[in-house]
Parts: sequence; structure tokens; C-alpha cells
Amino acid sequence: MKIALIGYGKMGRMIEEIAISRGHVIVCKIDIDNTQDFDSDAFGSADVAIEFTAPSVAAGNVRKAMERGVKVVSGSTGWLKDEVLEEMMERCRKGASLMWSSNYSVGVAIFRAVNRHLARIMNNYPQYDVNLVETHHVHKLDAPSGTAITLAEQAVAELDRKNRWGLHETAADVLRIDDVRQGEVAGIHTVTYDSAEDYIEIKHSAYNRRGFALGAVLAAEFMADHHGWQTIDDLFRF
Repeated sequence: MKIALIGYGKMGRMIEEIAISRGHVIVCKIDIDNTQDFDSDAFGSADVAIEFTAPSVAAGNVRKAMERGVKVVSGSTGWLKDEVLEEMMERCRKGASLMWSSNYSVGVAIFRAVNRHLARIMNNYPQYDVNLVETHHVHKLDAPSGTAITLAEQAVAELDRKNRWGLHETAADVLRIDDVRQGEVAGIHTVTYDSAEDYIEIKHSAYNRRGFALGAVLAAEFMADHHGWQTIDDLFRF
């Protein structure tokens, strides 16, 4: 498979290494200094583009890829919401192809399935209050993390006593998210249910970013045979 990389930082280089080890070819690498290469024949020849960039440029990058007819796997967080989300879904309805996820790690996909199931159980036990803490490296630009938002939205959908999530908010009907920025932490997400009698905790801790990169390549392989709007739940079916 021919893969184009949009964003060639630490994550892009790791994706490149894994993609090549799985027999794929990197036909184009686009970073901040060569955005004109979106118009190149090399980029247009890609089966899938894998995009990991900053929230401020992600939407524009995805649009450029779609306009070249290249399918996109995007792992950038903090950009796909409200009118931009609707725009991207409409583009997919008209023939473009995009998979977006806040986190492509296989372990996080499993953790999300556990989180959803636990929330369904805990809906019957209102004496437990739920909170979420996410910890990441000091270079992360968005807060809370996209993964934390996804986990919180899953829980809110299952818990009648929670209407929404909120960063550092303490209202009874709000699922509180706290963010921590520390060193070079790849990512830790902790969901807790606390009562007067006991405490339940589930946690996912990433040792490094390699799991995210592998999942992005798996997503690209999936997208090679799929079209339109796709999500991580289409890739990992639990």
C-alpha cells in the first residue's frame, strides 16, 4: 500500500518505521516546510494519508488530502467538532473518506469497551460518583485530551445522573475531567467511581507512543478497503 504522511515529527517517523516494517511504501512526507507537496504527483498517488499535526492546521490538511482524492486517517485532536465535524461528514457523504480517532492504540480501544460496559453497570448504582483524570507530556497543546473526551462522552451516554462532562467542574450532574501535564508521559487515563464505602478504578497507561503509531497503520490498512466516514469502532469491533 502507498502511504503519505502528513506531519513528520516523532509520531510521523514512528508511523513510517512501522508502515515500512509491514511492507508498505511511504510515497510522500509533508511537514510545515513543504506543504506545496499536497499538489505533487507523489501525494496524489497515495492510497491513504496518515495525518498527525497540530489542531490549528489539521482541518486544512485533511481538506487538501480530500481534494486530491486521497483517503485520510487522522489522529490529530482538538479540531474535529461542531461545524467542522459536520463539514467532514458531509464531504464523506459526497465521496471523500476519513477515519478519525482521538487514539488509535489497540489497548485504548479495549479500554474504551471496558469503560462503556462499566458505565452501563454503574448507572444502577447512583451512590458512586464518576471522575476522570488524564495525564500527558508537557508538549500536548489541547486539554482535556481527545481520548479523555471520548471516554467521558461514553460514560455520560450511559449514566442518567450525568448530563455532560466538564474540565475541572464540580456540579453534581457533570462528569469532572482533570488534566495533568508532566514530563514526557505518553498518556495515562484513569476513570474512577467513588462512594462512601469503596472506590473502583480502571486505568490505561501507555509506555510510549508506539501503540498509537501501530494503530494508525492498522487504520490505514482498514481504510484501503473501506470508504466514507469511519470510526475506531469500525476498526476494532468489541
